[in-house]
Amino acid sequence: MKHGFSFRVMTWNIHGAVSPTGSHDLQRAIDLIHHHAPDIVAIQEVEGRNRPDSVPFTTLREALGGHAVEAPTLRATDGCYGHMVVSRWALKESTLHDISVPGREPRTAITARVETPAGVLRVLAAHLGLGWGERRAQAAKLAALARATADPLVAMGDFNDWEPHGPVDRAFLGILPSRTRARTFPVRRPLFALDRIYARPRAMLMRSWTDKAARRASDHLPMIAEIEMLPEGEVRTTRMVVD
Repeated sequence: MKHGFSFRVMTWNIHGAVSPTGSHDLQRAIDLIHHHAPDIVAIQEVEGRNRPDSVPFTTLREALGGHAVEAPTLRATDGCYGHMVVSRWALKESTLHDISVPGREPRTAITARVETPAGVLRVLAAHLGLGWGERRAQAAKLAALARATADPLVAMGDFNDWEPHGPVDRAFLGILPSRTRARTFPVRRPLFALDRIYARPRAMLMRSWTDKAARRASDHLPMIAEIEMLPEGEVRTTRMVVD
């Protein structure tokens, strides 16, 4: 069996750093992310509005890797709300893509190129809408972004897709062949796999897990995955199994 370069990715909806009991503590969310030490993390519901002296996008970037792409979608005079990707490696060719549906909350997808020690990885991150038709339209746009590159790709975020084979899975069919499946919402008794990591090629996604400790920090569990990339030109001859 050939082995390549392994690293971790993570996606987590931090719910504005507000716990199910209503307490706000951004450092609590940062500490949980640090515990899993992801090399690349997608964070949803970063909330800077109505928080005097709070700069969560900057705080998360500086605490978690130094390289970040921010996607604020709602703005106020005292701050903004949105999602972001933070990486230990430089994020190049980063782009924000408007995937909003008229009449619904503004939504933006993030794409970026990451130079890992094993080669180029493309990252796609999003926080999709709550409506079924809205998600279907947004998932089609994400699929088009995924098809636009032949590089290895990881797509992650809060897809808000309640169905086991809903519009997101259908849009990614044949494009992103592997995905995580653990339930992440609601945090106390998870029923739905809203927070997911998709990958291409299939064998790149090695194993994945959640962390129940997040019950003290958000209304979602995080999704963490181990990714393995082979050096360019090498192909794994033995298929790995995803947990």
